[in-house]
Amino acid sequence: MAASSIADIRRDYKLQSLDENDIAADPITQFTRWWEEAIASHIDEVNAMTLATVTPEGLPAARIVLLKGYDEQGFVFFTNYKSRKGMELEANPHAALVFFWKELERQVRIEGTVSKTSTAESDDYFESRPAGSRIGAWASPQSRVVANRTEIETNYSKYEQQFGYENIPRPENWGGYIVKPSVIEFWQGRGSRLHDRLRYTASGAHKWKRERLAP
Repeated sequence: MAASSIADIRRDYKLQSLDENDIAADPITQFTRWWEEAIASHIDEVNAMTLATVTPEGLPAARIVLLKGYDEQGFVFFTNYKSRKGMELEANPHAALVFFWKELERQVRIEGTVSKTSTAESDDYFESRPAGSRIGAWASPQSRVVANRTEIETNYSKYEQQFGYENIPRPENWGGYIVKPSVIEFWQGRGSRLHDRLRYTASGAHKWKRERLAP
């Protein structure tokens, strides 16, 4: 596609607006409102979110992960602790998340500190996964260089034979993270690129400052 054709791709957002008088006092309540509307809209992979981390040198990296739970404490996802994102979070436990629900012309941006979930939480979620995914957690040395696809498939067969499909234990290097938000921004697309952006910033225990940002 020619550069000029790419530049011509645009969409004017007109579905909804976001007003200070209509938002909740705290961002988790507001997120729940938008989450329930996203669920009701039957958005594919509604829990897909971009996770951005940085290296100790300040180099950024981003990828899509899946939200697996949230509450007032934060937003939870699971992964291999020895993956690139896991190693970056170990060195710098700060991250950003972005949800983009194009069907509703909405984004939610989250920034905060990251810590591991409890062993019990990681165990409970791991046990809820399909058996193939649990075996896959053992088989894949996530983010490391491998010789070819056959290496991964050989690993999978090895653990499949070792564990079968029952009572597959959770690898010690696999588990959950929770992103405790310090900033949450709600973005509603509007016409002429004059989008609504309302930001919550933590200002003490269970207190949030609300501000409108220029689009």
